Amino acid sequence: MQLARFDRYRLAHLPTPLEPLERITATLRQEYPRVPNLWIKRDDCTGLATGGNKTRKLEFLVGEALRQGADTLITQGATQSNHARQTAAAAAHVGMSCKLLLEKRQERDAEYEENGNVLLDRLVGAEIVDRLPAGTDMQTAMEELAEKLRADGKRPYVIPGGGSNPVGALGYVGCAQELETAPLAIDWVVQATGSAGTQAGLLAGLASLNSDIQVLGVSVRQKEDVQAKLVHDLAERTAAKIGVPGAVSADAVRVDDRWVGGGYGVPTDAMVAAVRRLADTEGILLDPVYTGKGFAGLLGNIAEGRFEPDDNVVFLHTGGSAGLFGYRSTFE
Repeated sequence: MQLARFDRYRLAHLPTPLEPLERITATLRQEYPRVPNLWIKRDDCTGLATGGNKTRKLEFLVGEALRQGADTLITQGATQSNHARQTAAAAAHVGMSCKLLLEKRQERDAEYEENGNVLLDRLVGAEIVDRLPAGTDMQTAMEELAEKLRADGKRPYVIPGGGSNPVGALGYVGCAQELETAPLAIDWVVQATGSAGTQAGLLAGLASLNSDIQVLGVSVRQKEDVQAKLVHDLAERTAAKIGVPGAVSADAVRVDDRWVGGGYGVPTDAMVAAVRRLADTEGILLDPVYTGKGFAGLLGNIAEGRFEPDDNVVFLHTGGSAGLFGYRSTFE
């Protein structure tokens, strides 16, 4: 399966490192009887304003935008959106304008409202056009903004939240190829799942390669049945785009929703403990919204004995550490 036939603008440092988590594996084996071999796929090292998983998606989204002659990127996300920050940086890199709509999904302090990703959004030149209340139809809001820009003679390209459509998911079809060809027999990939593009792209890519790697998505926003349906729908549309329609079965979509806590972006004790533990043992920074809850889910599944001791389990680090600076009070 070739990705060369799709529009693409190279933004990411690829392939990302695949590293053993030796110290945390050793400490966990002192606590639990069934601990697999733990590895980490460093998609926090993709570059582009502190990196993250959205950079892979943006290679294809920006490629399509450039082919269409766009001069402005529009996207949306929560206040501390990693996707918004990477989209803003991508726009700066290719000489486009960037317009952001941020959704106030929770009320927090001034650090959350202005620091972390919000600071970086502005630093790379994006305009935060509006901050909209929780529950706003953000796709419609983006389309309305695009119409206003077109009336002013601009050529906007609208990117969905998280870059999660079949074009963006191609980035994780590529990541699936990296995992399948790694010098390691991988049994499981565990990752935080939100807007679904990362998990859907992985599933479509792995299915196209007839891979035996299993993917577990730790939900950061929705119940298992809702999230699994979202992932499967996008995985099927992505599979069709790469020429393998029907390749992703519903049974291949595994979602664990027990680590969401009070909702998207709402801190949990398990998240804080997971962030602290990986930082203390490996010197690797997770984020409070996605990877912190994702890693908490991985630790919880290890405690329950889900994996075999000889399994190779890869945690996909999707980035987001800039968001820590918006959650200072949580960690102090």
